[in-house]
Amino acid sequence: MERTAYCGDLRKEHAGKEQTLCGWIHSRRDHGGVLFCDLRDRTGLIQIVFHPRRQDLFHKAQELGGEYVVQITGHAALRPEGTRNPQIATGDVEVEVESLHILNASQPPPFEISEYSEAGEEVRLRYRYLDLRRAPLQKNILRRHRVTQTIRAALSREGFIEIETPILTKSTPEGARDFLVPSRLSPGHFYALPQSPQLFKQLLMVSGYDRYFQVARCFRDEDLRADRQPEFTQVDLEMSFVDEEQVEEVVERVVAEAFQAALGNAYPGPAPHMSYDEAMRRFGTDAPDTRYGLELMDFSDAVGSSGFQVFSKAVAQGGTVRGLSVPQGAAFSRKEIDDLTQWSNTLGARGLAWIKWTSQGAESPIVKFFQSGELASIRRAAQAGEGDITFFVADLPAVVFKVLGLLRRRMAERQKLIPAGQWKFLWVEKFPAFEWDEEARRWNAVHHPFTSPEDSDWALLRQAAGADAADRTSLQTVRARAYDLVLNGVEIGGGSIRIHRAADQDLIFKLLRIAPETARLQFGFLLDALAYGAPPHGGFALGLDRFIALLCGESSIRDVIAFPKTQKGLDLMAGAPSPVSELQLRELGIRPPSAVLP
Repeated sequence: MERTAYCGDLRKEHAGKEQTLCGWIHSRRDHGGVLFCDLRDRTGLIQIVFHPRRQDLFHKAQELGGEYVVQITGHAALRPEGTRNPQIATGDVEVEVESLHILNASQPPPFEISEYSEAGEEVRLRYRYLDLRRAPLQKNILRRHRVTQTIRAALSREGFIEIETPILTKSTPEGARDFLVPSRLSPGHFYALPQSPQLFKQLLMVSGYDRYFQVARCFRDEDLRADRQPEFTQVDLEMSFVDEEQVEEVVERVVAEAFQAALGNAYPGPAPHMSYDEAMRRFGTDAPDTRYGLELMDFSDAVGSSGFQVFSKAVAQGGTVRGLSVPQGAAFSRKEIDDLTQWSNTLGARGLAWIKWTSQGAESPIVKFFQSGELASIRRAAQAGEGDITFFVADLPAVVFKVLGLLRRRMAERQKLIPAGQWKFLWVEKFPAFEWDEEARRWNAVHHPFTSPEDSDWALLRQAAGADAADRTSLQTVRARAYDLVLNGVEIGGGSIRIHRAADQDLIFKLLRIAPETARLQFGFLLDALAYGAPPHGGFALGLDRFIALLCGESSIRDVIAFPKTQKGLDLMAGAPSPVSELQLRELGIRPPSAVLP
C-alpha cells in the first residue's frame, strides 16, 4: 500500500475519499465502544476512528500504544456536528479506518511526545530522536528547511555559485581555538576544522568565481552559551568588484526573502545604518536592540567637578560617567537595587549609583554630595520624569558601556518595554579595525587580519608601521570596512571588504607584529594568491542558527538544530566525545592517555 497523504494535509474537501496514512499513535480514547486515536506525522495530527462493527479490526486497534508505528487505510469523513476541533488544521475531518497494519511497537517513551512535555533538557537531548518528534521542534526544523532553501534560491538568482570548501584544512593562530585532527599519513602533523571558509572564499575570488556562496559547517573550540555551539552553520558568501553598499544590498534582499518565507510577513526594511561609535554611545553595545528606548546619557560634564568623588575622579582620570533612566523605576525596592549593584560588580563595575526622582525630590544616598543646581542638571541630562530612576556607572568607557548595555536590556525585560511581534533590523558599520591588548602590548585585529581598513586610513597605517610597535594610540582611530547585520539586538551576521593587495596585507601583518616568517608559514598561500591579480572583494556570513532561532522565537539555538551539543560540548545521545582504542592512537602517532578502550 502506498501513502496517499500526510496526516496534517486532510481537509473538508477530502471527505468521502479513500486515504492511506502512515505515522505514530499520538493518543487513544475509548468513547462508548468507539475507539478514537490521533495519528501523527511531521505535518500534524488527524483523528482516526475504529468502529466496533469490525470486531477483528477493533480488537487489533486495542493493542495500540503510544508511539506505535502504523499504516491505516480508510475513508475521510466530516466529523459529526459538535465534535469538530478548531484548534487543529484537520479538525473538521476524521478517517474511518478499514485496515490497520502495525509496523512497529514502541516502549513507553521517557517523556511525553507533545508540546506540553516538562522533561528537562538533559533528558530531551539524551533521547533527541524522540524529542524531534515533538511538534515545536518539528516546526522549527521545517522552518529552518524553508529558510535555507529560500536563501539558496535567492542567491542563485543573484548570480552566485555554490561551491564547497575543505573541512580538513590548516590551523591558523588568529580567532578562536581550532579543533585539531591528527594525520595518520603525516605523523605529528594536524589538520584543523575550519572556523569559517574565510581564506578559501578569498581564493575563489582570485580564481574568478566572482559570486560564491555556501551553506557552510564551521567549528570553534570555545566556551559555549545559548547562542554558541562547537559546530554551527553559516550562509557564507563573497563577491568581487563591490563595495560595502553593494554587499549589504544583496544580503538584505536575500534576508528579506528568507524572512517572508519563515513568517509570511513582509520584510520590515530597508534596515537603517548606524556607526559603531553611535551604537556604543546611545546603547552601550555594537548590537543594539532598537525596538525600545532607554538610551544611555552622558553625565560627565554635569558631574565632572561635583563633590561626589566617585564621579569626579572617574572623569579626571580619563573615564566617563554615563547612565540610563528607567520609567517608573522609583518603585524598585532597596533589595532589587542591591541585587543589581552586585550583578554589575560581576561585570567589572566598581558600583552602581542611582537616584530616584519622586514627588518629594531626588532620593539616593549620593544626593547629599550634590548642590541643588547640580541635581537639576543631572535630571535634565537624565530626561527623567517623576517616578523614574536613573542608574549611573563611572569607569573607563569599555566597562561603562558593557555594564549599561546589559543593564538596558535587563531593565527593558523587567519593565516589559519590548514590544511583542516587532522586528527591527539594523546595519552597524565603521567598526574599529584594531584593539589594544594591554597584556601582550600589541594590537589585534577586531574582526580578522584580512579586513580592509577605510581607504582614508592607509596613510596613517603606513606611518604607524615605522613607529613604535607598542604605541597604544597609533591605531585607535583606524576604522575597518566592516559591517554587521543586527536583528532585535542580536548580531545575525557580519562581513567586510577584504584586503586584495599582497603589499597591503604584509603591512597589516607587520602592524599586528606577525613576523614575516610566521605570516609566510600560516598564510603564504593567500599572500601568493594576492600577488596574481586578486580583484577587490568583500563578503558576508549569516549565522543561520541564530537567525532561525530568532524567527522561531527560541532563546537557544539548540532548539533549531537537529542534533546539538550541551553547554559542555557533549552529545548526550551518541556519547561523544568518547575514548578511542589504543590501536587507533598508535596509528596516529599519539601517546595513549591513562584510560582508553581495550
